[in-house]
Amino acid sequence: MKRSDLLSALAARPLCCDGAMGTQLLARGMASGACGMLWNIQQSGDVQAVHDDYRRAGCDLITTNSFGGSAFALERHGFADRVAELNRAAAQIARASAGENGWVLGDVGPFGDFLEPVGDVTAEELRDVFRAQIEALLAGGADAILVETMSDPAEAVVGVEAAKSCSASVPVVVTYAFQKTGPGEFRTMMGTGVEAALQSALGAGAEIVGANCGTSLSLDDYVELAKQMVAAANGAHVIIQPNAGAPRVEAGQTVYDATPEHMAATARQLLAAGVRIVGGCCGTTPEHLAAMARSVQRRI
Repeated sequence: MKRSDLLSALAARPLCCDGAMGTQLLARGMASGACGMLWNIQQSGDVQAVHDDYRRAGCDLITTNSFGGSAFALERHGFADRVAELNRAAAQIARASAGENGWVLGDVGPFGDFLEPVGDVTAEELRDVFRAQIEALLAGGADAILVETMSDPAEAVVGVEAAKSCSASVPVVVTYAFQKTGPGEFRTMMGTGVEAALQSALGAGAEIVGANCGTSLSLDDYVELAKQMVAAANGAHVIIQPNAGAPRVEAGQTVYDATPEHMAATARQLLAAGVRIVGGCCGTTPEHLAAMARSVQRRI
């Protein structure tokens, strides 16, 4: 199926999303703390090489290098006036790698602060900021919008609303970052449980919901979380993107211990639990995703 039929494709078969971008750019020489989105202009070949590696690994979904692409996030680097340029370039690079049979997810990460009443930013202000980013991602060729690594359901809702205001028909994916707070209990940093988080996103119009980037979660935890998410999604498609195991620090470096074989085994468990899209988050590599993609292919 071609990319215009993403939701139809998901109804017919599971799909494989790609993995980490930031750690891949760091491995190619990006300085820690630098604005990774500048690489969409200054070193676009390196960004495309990451996308190409994931595509060759068998990933159906390619995620744009735009996690920190809102004006609020770019302002910290002094680039708030380059939202349209940097996000459009991110989508164009991903589009070139995905080709006509792959899909591009336009990545929208957290804006980096809190909405009122905890913070000073209003939902209306954030909606305008997200809309500007999403318009550029769609103009560059994104097929769907990924509102990811959310902790506050209210921020996720604003992201969905912004996407749907740009295009009522664009599929929207929302993923939350959960931590395990007790036996069998998962909550976001804001204290929101699985069911409440998913229902907020689905109620706003998201078609695909899930989880990514739980920094303290083991691979077994992701499987347990997936089962809860599938049960709470009421038939909506679920995406799970685990880190390559729980990170640890060794000699000042963050290390992820999960091997491609570990990730492939986890992918099989996630698919058996009813997850429709599996992918990777922090610490994952094209080698991890190649192993996971083979697990997805065996389910078709």
